[in-house]
Amino acid sequence: MAAPATFAQDSGPLRIVVPYAPGGSSDRAARIVADKLGAKLGQTVIVENKTGAGGRLAAQQFKEMDARQNALLLGNPAVMVVAPLVFKDAGYDPEKTFQPVSQVSDYEFGLAVSSAVPVKELTHLLAWLRANPDKANFGVPATGSLPHFFALMTTEKARVNGQVVGYRGSGPLIGDLLGGQVPVAFDTLDTLLPQHEAGKLRILASSGSKRSPFAKDIPTFKEAGLDLVATGWNALFAPAAMPREKVERLGKAIREVMLDPDTRSKFAAAMVTPVASTPAETAAMLKAYRAQWAPVVRKSGYQP
Repeated sequence: MAAPATFAQDSGPLRIVVPYAPGGSSDRAARIVADKLGAKLGQTVIVENKTGAGGRLAAQQFKEMDARQNALLLGNPAVMVVAPLVFKDAGYDPEKTFQPVSQVSDYEFGLAVSSAVPVKELTHLLAWLRANPDKANFGVPATGSLPHFFALMTTEKARVNGQVVGYRGSGPLIGDLLGGQVPVAFDTLDTLLPQHEAGKLRILASSGSKRSPFAKDIPTFKEAGLDLVATGWNALFAPAAMPREKVERLGKAIREVMLDPDTRSKFAAAMVTPVASTPAETAAMLKAYRAQWAPVVRKSGYQP
């Protein structure tokens, strides 16, 4: 009974800031957590969408918060890892501006081909691309996105030369994949799965360490012959000024929310893996993630 009373002393409702428009995967994750967290804390939890600069605007504003602010940021690799590496000045330092509170989800990437590509296995695709270098074009939902860098990671690992083609979102990318304008696409697995299940495209591999529970018929890259594992995530971050004791209490409450069966079923319905994590575990994940992705991003030479 003491925990809700302690949180009730905080200044106003707890805000979860999502740096993207409503309706996306980050927004859905925040709203599922907020719905349960409010009851857990005994106070109002509000999801606030603050868009701009690809997520950087919300992150920049967190840098100015003082200890009285009662807010968390729903962050992902684009904001916490990629932007600080590719922009000369992202406007924030991810390691100094934020404190990790709790990772809440994990997701994989997928490699898909159109029906016009005469292959059904990853090894066959790689052989086909080497035999047809003029067709080695790989579509991604956005230039500078995580699928973009995963495509670079994959082609380097497979020793296949090709051109990465950036689109203005997953919709146009999948449209061109289905139409045969681009033979291969890299995107998040949850985005590709509906078309795969409808038989309109073929996902040849998923990027997790084991098969996705949402696509048990699709082999991992390792199973398909390419020693490669890569995932994305959503996690909640506190401003650097937030007292450590409060960060720990919020982390504990969010972890309990993420262990709730109803929460986990709602994440599963969105085809995203729920994660229950402490602040320390989230910080360790982030450190390992940066170590994996920073060399790929830097080597690409990509600049916005």
